[in-house]
Amino acid sequence: MSDTDTTETRTDGGIVPPDDETPSWGERKARSQGLARLTYEYFERARREDQDLRQESSYVERDVLGFPTWPHETIRNLALTSFFVGMIIFLAASLPPHIAAPANSGATPAIILPDWYLYWSFGLLKLGPINPDLALLGGQKLMADQTYGVLANLVVVGIIAIVPFLNKGSARRPVEQPFWAAVGMSGVVFAATIAALSIKNLVPMDSHLLFDLTFLLPFVGATITYAVLKAMREGYMFELNRRYYRLRPPK
Repeated sequence: MSDTDTTETRTDGGIVPPDDETPSWGERKARSQGLARLTYEYFERARREDQDLRQESSYVERDVLGFPTWPHETIRNLALTSFFVGMIIFLAASLPPHIAAPANSGATPAIILPDWYLYWSFGLLKLGPINPDLALLGGQKLMADQTYGVLANLVVVGIIAIVPFLNKGSARRPVEQPFWAAVGMSGVVFAATIAALSIKNLVPMDSHLLFDLTFLLPFVGATITYAVLKAMREGYMFELNRRYYRLRPPK
């Protein structure tokens, strides 16, 4: 029997080593001169191997198994919907909500707040302490604090609107683009801190400290997010490409 007959046929095209031969993250880092060089060599190798496979090989067609909408999916969804609707009706009947006394239209409430999901916008209206004074105007503010807060709302909404046009990548997971993941985390933290600032009278913390943390914590959260995802990115991309070539082997 020839060597060709005794050699086990590999389903990955000979590109990806077996699990027991795959170097660990520490071993791959030790073999390089730095993380930047290792990352470049790895992505260059992945690009070259992907190009060679597309030019020289055709991929195995795989059937996609699924269930029809009727009756499988429909019956399952109806069962789940009926269960949750029944739970809502049960809770509404057993724990009815408390109805307070009618509001007095002739008196102003002690605390006036918007709905909770608008706290961040309400907090932007309280940025008067950072409204700059101009010496050219004799130490007066260029605009009123209320106008400054409305302008801050427009700036924040404008930044959120242009982010999709700035980031046109195809990444599906935060670890694939650590920078934009850090930007998103900073926005989430800022929304939480500015919401806490809007109800500073109810927060058991010094108002000056809360105001400082409102702008400090988003940078801290973004820095931690970027550092963690950047450290995870190399090993993640190596594992992702290894699985990619095993799922799409040449015939």
